[in-house]
Amino acid sequence: MTRNPILAVLHADSSPGADPRPNQELMAPVAERADIRYTTRDGLAEALDGADALFLYDFLSDAVPEAWHAAGSLEWLHVAAAGVDPVMFPELRASDVTVTNSRGVFDGAIAEYVLGQILSFAKDFPGSLRLQQAETWKHRESERISGRVALIVGTGPIGRAIARLLRAVGMEVRGSGRRARSNDPDFGTVTTTEELPAQLAEADYVIAVAPLTEQTRHLFRKDTFAAMKPTARFVNVGRGELVDTDDLVTALADGVVAGATLDVLETEPLPPGHPLWSMPNVSITPHNSGDVVGWRDSLVTVFTDNFERWIDRKPLENVVDKTLGYVPS
Repeated sequence: MTRNPILAVLHADSSPGADPRPNQELMAPVAERADIRYTTRDGLAEALDGADALFLYDFLSDAVPEAWHAAGSLEWLHVAAAGVDPVMFPELRASDVTVTNSRGVFDGAIAEYVLGQILSFAKDFPGSLRLQQAETWKHRESERISGRVALIVGTGPIGRAIARLLRAVGMEVRGSGRRARSNDPDFGTVTTTEELPAQLAEADYVIAVAPLTEQTRHLFRKDTFAAMKPTARFVNVGRGELVDTDDLVTALADGVVAGATLDVLETEPLPPGHPLWSMPNVSITPHNSGDVVGWRDSLVTVFTDNFERWIDRKPLENVVDKTLGYVPS
């Protein structure tokens, strides 16, 4: 480029005592090679006018579609998350804009979260806490997880990290993905979504980590839950919209599924009074399974590394297939 490119950076609204922008020390090398326009959603269209690239630091924002009319000069959009569904709208899919994501940042943290939740189910830590709070000494037996079957629906990098960790503690791991294959280094056997009902019937733990696409939206619904063992536990660390929430509530209430851990939900935050809040066999966390200390800086580093590639006209990493809606494995 003969001039400094213009980079728009979308961040969340300011909060008292905190700078909502990405770490400025980490962004300093970018500032030397680009003219940066920091903005919130209200100013996004103005910031996009004439911009060459957009860093979607506020990765949960849905502001891009409404500002897209101003993005005529945009070449590259980077999303500071693994999931890119908020920007997979028709106009962007049809454009020449390259989309990249932050694949790799959350893999290990989410895998640890999933293992922790499986152990919580097997050892009934919530039940122990309730007894402690009631000052009740009550002997109970717990379950082993070694030898149990874990079905991971979604075989991308996060799914693979989960598979490796669960195999390390002796679980039998299987995968469900777009392509069937055998002798997979992490999953052993991977079956297709068409074969999901048969796989669900054999799983003790079902972990949803698939990307959100039109094909996976409400993949987990009444008939899917009915295919599971009544003793099975369901863990969703993918996207809330993978699940029909009403069907899940019914399945949990009727004993079709034994329990659920939900780090992501169709509606976030989950509204007060929602039945999921008070179900004793449900664990809810606020979409933070991958948010370990330093995660925001890691997201910035992924962007700055790709920025150097982009400005030097080198191949970008983590390029999203806009037809599929995710980075192919």
